[in-house]
Amino acid sequence: MINIRISNNFYTKKTGTTIAGLIFKEGLILGADTRSTNGKVACDSNCQKIHYLAPNICCMGAGTSADAENINKILFNQLELQRLSTGRESRVLTSLTICKDHLFKHYGNISAALILGGYDLMGPQLFSIHPHGSTESLPFLAMGSGSLAAISILENSYNCALDLNSALILIKESILAGIFCDMGSGNNIDICIILENNVVFNRNAWNYENAYKLGEFFKEYQ
Repeated sequence: MINIRISNNFYTKKTGTTIAGLIFKEGLILGADTRSTNGKVACDSNCQKIHYLAPNICCMGAGTSADAENINKILFNQLELQRLSTGRESRVLTSLTICKDHLFKHYGNISAALILGGYDLMGPQLFSIHPHGSTESLPFLAMGSGSLAAISILENSYNCALDLNSALILIKESILAGIFCDMGSGNNIDICIILENNVVFNRNAWNYENAYKLGEFFKEYQ
């Protein structure tokens, strides 16, 4: 008989992130908060969670920041090599396949949950990628510890005929909902708009300097 002793020294640290994305008429929008945490400590109030992969593809990461940064660097390098060798723009499905294969090979030991978005000849595409390598494609997505609050806002207000202004308001409100309901999410909001021939990245599109507006939104949210 084998006696197995489980140590009580193992513990988990809470990570904090709210990331969300949605597809609208002209393209897609990605949004993320900027707080980086280590357990109960907020380490960085202006962390960039939206990563550039290709001229038509961006990716957001939740989970362990080192894992998310590393896998995004791998994707960036692989896609650049592919463009140089073929002379063609990167495909969203190519980046998705590289990413999920890499995660699947590590059996979920890479703590990175990603939202991948891009625009290619197939139109705007949005995918979520889980740490074990499973993926799903939906017109709107949210991940991270604040995702339950964010997805509730998206489910309540999303429709496929949204224009750019309405989509911007909706993605901002979904990230704000995650910030309100999750202590690990907060500070600023980054926005990335991916169109057919253009990518617009707005760093700190919303920040704590206009926090006085939070009261009005919070009353509506309640």
